[in-house]
Amino acid sequence: MLPEWMADAPPHLASDWHVFARPTGKRCLVVSCNGMTISRVRNGSILHRFPSALPNGSKRDISGPASSYSILDCIFHEPDETYYIIDMICWRGYSLYDCTAEFRFFWVNSKLMETTAGDPPSTYHRYRFSAVPIYECTLEGLQAAYSGSTPYVKDGLLFYNKHAHYQAGITPLALVWKDEACSQYVIDTDSNGQVPSEQHVVLELQEDGKLTTSDDPPVVFGSLDNEFIQKSNLRPGNLLRFAVRDERVKLVDGKMEISELQFVGKPNRARAFADSHSKALFQYAARHAPLRIEDLVASIQSNNMELESTDVEMQG
Repeated sequence: MLPEWMADAPPHLASDWHVFARPTGKRCLVVSCNGMTISRVRNGSILHRFPSALPNGSKRDISGPASSYSILDCIFHEPDETYYIIDMICWRGYSLYDCTAEFRFFWVNSKLMETTAGDPPSTYHRYRFSAVPIYECTLEGLQAAYSGSTPYVKDGLLFYNKHAHYQAGITPLALVWKDEACSQYVIDTDSNGQVPSEQHVVLELQEDGKLTTSDDPPVVFGSLDNEFIQKSNLRPGNLLRFAVRDERVKLVDGKMEISELQFVGKPNRARAFADSHSKALFQYAARHAPLRIEDLVASIQSNNMELESTDVEMQG
């Protein structure tokens, strides 16, 4: 369940959304089964293979059918070697795909407490697991997620629609937002870790030369001719980095259109996917007219006024 980037506050932010501070680290799926625990990052490669105190996560903790498995959506925070759980997909073989986010968050906390997975590491429990503090997206909840202390380094805020079922891929029912106060990485850096003077975007080369985002369906931002593709020894499926000049960008009905892309090169090999349209739009906005925390506060206040007005009408 991959979030879109929040360029505008969604409607009903106060009543329909949860918010929490996203830990800095590697997003991964953690599977415990048959006496072993394995974590995999987005491109499918194994991050860690280890014993854990999750159900059936180590040879000592096999309970029930050895084949019953649990799947957690986590972020591995390297400074304290902790897996921070941001969602739960399956627990002891019980699927939570069709459960609401509100229910899944409740289960994360209640089921984790039934195990010793939150204890310090030991022989049969290599890494600690911890649930992130999740808040209702009220003014108090937003403030707690934004300014409150956490045991991990923050990398922006994640917003989940309370009623959303878990789904693979990018979804508008999960949103990520950040500014300089809650993240070290607001504007993307280049391959050398420097903030470029012009916005960069990573796109995927298709068979017909089109350059697309990771959305489903993908958004086409441009194309390369066959001569350039052959001369540069490029192949379909390659991820390519491009620079975007401000004057070549046009926003039409909330969509980003780019009239010219400047080829920069290939991104880091660890990169598994192209940018999404919402990420490109967020990066553009971050450089010119960013969505501020004050805008989110105003959206919540507006939502509260609407709810109060509705209550008055119903009482009348």
